Formats: sequence, C-alpha cells, structure tokens
Amino acid sequence: MTNGSRKHDSEGAPRPQRALWQQILLWGAATLGTSVAAGAMLLAIGLAMAYPNLPDVTNLADYRPKLPLRVYAAGGELLGEFGEERRNLTPFEDIPPVMVNAVLAIEDARFFEHNGVDYRGLARAALANLGEAKSQGASTITMQVARNVYLSSEKSYLRKIYEVLLTFKLEHMLTKEQILEIYMNQIFLGHRAYGFAAAAQTYFGKPLKDLTIAEAAMLAGLPKAPSAYNPISNPRRARARQLHIIDRMLENGFITAEEAQAAKEEPLRLRRPHPDQLIHADYVTEMVRQAVFEQYGEEAYTRGLQVHTTVDAQAQRLAFRAVRQGVMDFERRQFYRGPERFIDLPADPADREQAIDEALAAAPDNNGLLSAVVLEATNRRVVVTRGDGSTIEITGTGLDPVRSGLADNAPPHLRLRPGAVVRIASDGPNRWYLTQMPVVEAAFVALDPRTGEIKALVGGFDFNRNKFNRVTQSQRQPGSSFKPFIYSAALEKGITPSTLVNDAPLFFSATVTGGKPWEPKNYDGKFEGPMTVRTALAKSKNMVSINILKAVGPSSAQEWVTRFGFEAEKHPPYLTMALGAGAVTPLQMASGYGVFANGGYYVPPILITKITDHRGKVLMEQRPRLPDESQRVISARNAFVMSQLLGEITRTGTAARAQATLRRADLYGKTGTTNDSVDAWFVGYHPTLSAAVWMGYDTPRNLGRQATGGALALPIWINFMGQALAQVPEQQLIPPAGVIQVNGEWYYEEYGPGEGVASLGMADEGASHYDAEVGQPMEPRERRSILNLFMN
Repeated sequence: MTNGSRKHDSEGAPRPQRALWQQILLWGAATLGTSVAAGAMLLAIGLAMAYPNLPDVTNLADYRPKLPLRVYAAGGELLGEFGEERRNLTPFEDIPPVMVNAVLAIEDARFFEHNGVDYRGLARAALANLGEAKSQGASTITMQVARNVYLSSEKSYLRKIYEVLLTFKLEHMLTKEQILEIYMNQIFLGHRAYGFAAAAQTYFGKPLKDLTIAEAAMLAGLPKAPSAYNPISNPRRARARQLHIIDRMLENGFITAEEAQAAKEEPLRLRRPHPDQLIHADYVTEMVRQAVFEQYGEEAYTRGLQVHTTVDAQAQRLAFRAVRQGVMDFERRQFYRGPERFIDLPADPADREQAIDEALAAAPDNNGLLSAVVLEATNRRVVVTRGDGSTIEITGTGLDPVRSGLADNAPPHLRLRPGAVVRIASDGPNRWYLTQMPVVEAAFVALDPRTGEIKALVGGFDFNRNKFNRVTQSQRQPGSSFKPFIYSAALEKGITPSTLVNDAPLFFSATVTGGKPWEPKNYDGKFEGPMTVRTALAKSKNMVSINILKAVGPSSAQEWVTRFGFEAEKHPPYLTMALGAGAVTPLQMASGYGVFANGGYYVPPILITKITDHRGKVLMEQRPRLPDESQRVISARNAFVMSQLLGEITRTGTAARAQATLRRADLYGKTGTTNDSVDAWFVGYHPTLSAAVWMGYDTPRNLGRQATGGALALPIWINFMGQALAQVPEQQLIPPAGVIQVNGEWYYEEYGPGEGVASLGMADEGASHYDAEVGQPMEPRERRSILNLFMN
C-alpha cells in the first residue's frame, strides 16, 4: 500500500517537497509582480487622466508676471511700492552669464542636458538620503518653475506627480532659455524681492548686469531659504553658502581657479543706506495706493503702474526727521513706562546669545530707536547689548529719561534689571541715552501755496505702528491757530491792525450757552485792558478774539472761513469759533494759510501728477499750475495785511522763536493750544512754502504742564523750515493796490486812521455780559468740547 501523502514524478519517483520559505518567496514574488503591474496600470491610467487636466502653459511663452505699483517723488526717487511681489522683469538676454552660471552651479548644473527631470541627480540624492540624517532634494529648475508658478506648497505624492507631469509639459512647450527666464524673474529672494534683478537692487543697490562673481554667488544662495541665507540678517550663514556656490561654479567650469579665489576674497558691500538717504514716505504712498486702487481696482497691484507725485524727496526727509526729533524730545521728558519685556539670561554663552537674538528680533529697531537688552543696571550705570557681542555703557544724562526705573523702590514692571528689553538712541557720536517708544503722535504737512503741490507729509510717528493718517484723517480742534481766519473776516468790516479792543473778562450765562455758564480766560489768566488788534493777535488774547467775532457776526464768519477750504458744518456759527472750537485737519490748515501766502487764492492740494503703465504710456496727467482769478477767495490786500499781522507773531509774539532762530523776516504763522493742553499746533508759511504741525494723543488727553503750540509744534516747524529754506533768498512782500501805510501800520485805503473801527468792547468796565449766542444745547459730553478754552 503506497503512502498517499507522497507525490511522484512521471517515472514514478517521488518529488522532493518544497521548503516552506521557498513557497512563501514564490507567493510574495507573484503578489509583488501583480501589485507592480496593477500599480503601473493605475499610474498609467492616472497619468493619462491627469495630463489633460494640467494647467495651460502656453501663456508662459509670453511671460508677464505681477508687477507692483510704484510711487515716485517729483524728482524720480522711488518712495514705495505695493503688490505681493517686488520685481523688475528682465528678459533672458539681459541676464548676465555670471548670474546664470551661479544659479545653475547650485540649483541645476545639468539644466541644459536633461529633459526636466534629472535622473542622475535623483539617484544621487536617493543614495545620499540613505546615508545621511538630512535629506537632499533633486528638484530641477524646470520642476521649481512648475511648482512656483502653478502648484501649491502642499506636500503630497499627488502634487509631486503633477509636478513631474507639468515639468515634462513645460519642457515640451518652452525653450530652456524661456524656462530659465521665468525662474530668474519669478523666484522669491527675501525682503519682498522676486527675481534676481530686484534682489540685486535690494541687497547691493546696483543693476543686475553689474554684479560680480562674489555678489552673484551670494544671491544664488537665496532661493533655498531666503531668510536663513539672507546676507543682511544672517551674514555668517550667507557667507558660508556663498563660498560653497563659488566652489560649485569652479567645479562646473563656470569660473577659473583665479576667479574663484578672487571672489572669495572680495569684500561685499551690502546696500545699507545712510539714514539721511532714506525717504520715509509711508503715509504718502498709502494715500497714493488708496487713490489708485479706487481707480483701477486689484489691477493696481499687478500691472506695473508708476505713479509720480509732487513730493520733494529732500523735503520729505527733512519732515520725517523733524517730526521724529520733536516727538523724541517730548518723550525724553515723560515718565518712564518701563521696559518693553523681560527675558531670562542663561548662564551658557551660546544659550544666552540665542536668547538675546530672539528678544531683539521680537522688538525690531524703529529707525533711530534701537532695541537692546540690559546686562547690568545700577542707578549710575547701565550696560546693554545689541546682540553682536559688543556692549554699550550708558551713564550720566543718558539715564535721565529712565531714572524712575533705576530707583530702589521702582516696582517690578518698571525696574531696569538684567534681561530687560529697552530702547536706546543716540544724540551724537558715542552719546547714547535710554528712552522708550513714544505714545504721543504728531503730524506734519508742507505744500507750495502757489500750486497746491504737497512737498512733504508725515501722518504720524510710525506708520508700521499705526497707519492712521493724522494729516488727512484726524479732525482736531485748532485752538488759536484758527484765529487768523476770523481776523481776516474782520478786516472786511473796517477793523484794522490799530483798532483798540478791550482785553477784559467776559461772562456768558447758562441761558446763553444752553448749558453751563462760560467764563473764558486768557492762557496766562491775565487781562491787559485795551490793546491794538496787532498786539492782541501777537499775544493770542482770547477776549479780544471773542470781541472781534462778535463784531463780525458768527454767521458771517462761518461763511468767510469756507473760502479757505473749511467745511461750514465743522464750524458752528457761535462765539466759540473765535477760539478754534471747530474741527480741522492739518492739511486743511496748511492749505488755508496758503491763501494768505499766495496773495488770496485758494488752491486745492495736489499729490499725484502722472500715472503711467510699466512701459511708460501715460494713463493720467495733471500738471500743477499757478492760480487764476477764478480761484481768488480773498483780496490781495486782505492777504497782505494778514501777513503783516502774522509776521508780528513770528517776530515778537508767541512764535518769536521762528524769526529769532532762523534769522529771516519772511516767516509768518500762528500757534495754537487747546484747553487742558490737548492739542498743540503751529501753522505758518513762507511765500513759497506753507506748513502745519500738530502734536497730541490719538485719544485726546493732557500733554502736560507748559505744553503749548509754541513749545511742542513750533520747534518741529523751525527744524523743517530752517533746512528747507536754507538756499531760498529772503522775500519781502510787495504791497498790493488798495493799501496804505501810516506810521508804520498798514490799512485799507478806505479804512485809514479815523475811518475804520476805532475800538471794540470798550463800553463797559469790568466784566462784560453778552447775550449773543455762544453755542447750542448739547449733551454734557459734547458741551465740554464746545466750551473748551483755547489758548495761544
């Protein structure tokens, strides 16, 4: 009987039984083969289905990337640009070989040999990845173009399949030169620079064609990681990668050994403009952006529009520095609010350095306000570091702004101690002082009164901190800086510079005000009795202004001020108008004073003069021009006499520092300070330049004791005008027809001595009680603002 469990061959001999491992191996091979075949079939089906759905790349043959909106000063200087990408489109033939070779050396040395996928590179990367902790990539330039132009940043096998397919399609549809041109213009290189032409300007301040081997190698290192290899923020990493790229250029035969050595030894001069060369015009460019967007919509940011403005680059620099200086001078006198934050300082030097670097990165410099970390602090000496390994010692008066933070009893949140993140600034070579980020704000605008061209505009201390433009958007009470417009109306009523007006107490009952009784005061609390209009305006006497407005009539005055560009509804026809109880913007004030400066014409302010496309085709143009008689709003003689009165203010009055400091007599203007020192103003002009300065808090509150327009706003105006007019000769006003001069005083011909109004407010002795309307009934919160006391 045979054994049924044994198998036999054809001759009856038993076959040996396969080992279990052999059976498993055969089964696995069969399964794998089936899976591979099925996978290949699925992949083929997937590719066949995916390929027709790939993006159309034919438009890349005429590559037109997004071009930013650029804003220029009147002299052609770039003020700013808007758009996702800062880019200068450069055709392939204009890209220098040194830049191409540097990029190919590090990104894709076999670019002109493969068909879009570098299989040799893939194999090399795969082997490297098996033996290294860190993986290597093998993306060709064509693959990067496919990824950057058409695909998302999502990491998935499906996206990689699309990337490979799109790569083949690009290689089929475009030439190698076209692909490289797209890459060289499209790639992001840090600091909002897209493409190597933009990067050359951003990092080296030069055209792409002028790059050296060393500079090209530095830029070629940016595509891998624009932040990690940034030569400005990470010079050591950037240097190491630059040297590696130079070696790669040598290995690939792009440069000689001598050129490689010279490139390694070449010192790089990164673009680090001196602060005096920078043009800080963020508020200007934002105004332009809003206007252009309103006209062109989203295309404003992509079609390469170029907007030319009236701004004078040097005047803008002066204005920015003057505002910053004025605010910082004010801030040095304020109570110390404490360090911005505190960090732990590890004992390990490397860990300490990293902690300091991270803290400083979180508190970036703000122009001249530099961030630093305190290493040592006593009431006599503070040592800080800027994170570069060096230290700065601050002593003496440099500690004055932070004395409260050095006191033994300083609370923890104010106390200066090691690890405190603070601000330092310099007021001279090797002269440092501790300070803090200001919370007060200021605004400045200067324009040519003859044409309305805005020459400089600073809408606040720091645009990045707060984009609210106080020159155009902030409606504030002008205080006594509004008085000239009331006096201008008075001239037409026969009131003259020599008219006597009584500076005596006034009282308005609750029935008159519609609320609380009003008893206005002068700034100094003193009453000096009868004085001339000239003297009263120079001293900014409030009682005199009220008497003058009463004589003119509030309704008549309301109509009169609209001639200067003010809105009637913002200036209710009540006696409080005499003290600046309405609402104005600094731009309105500069334009209004410009009427006095140009001889009586209201010229609307202008900022944009021309808009072109990226090829230079003019899309819009408006040329500034001198005003004609259709723009006249007051007579030439009114403007002339008002200038005589305003010149007295800058000579002997509340703004006497102006003429004394600048040593010229052709300056005119008026200070203004509102009740409780909430707003500080100075508005003034030269025949060629009218400027307004405002300082205050966005949420109105007291600026402090002795805070007046003359103390806070006037210094900013003087700082600017002193430099802006340095090369402008002094100009004496020419008397127009219709005025006469008697005993040194100017009059209208028909209102000469004995003909005009001789005196006002002289009938009663002591306090005068008026029945004229002062204001309208209001809610208590509103009533306080209308009954504010406005001072010089």
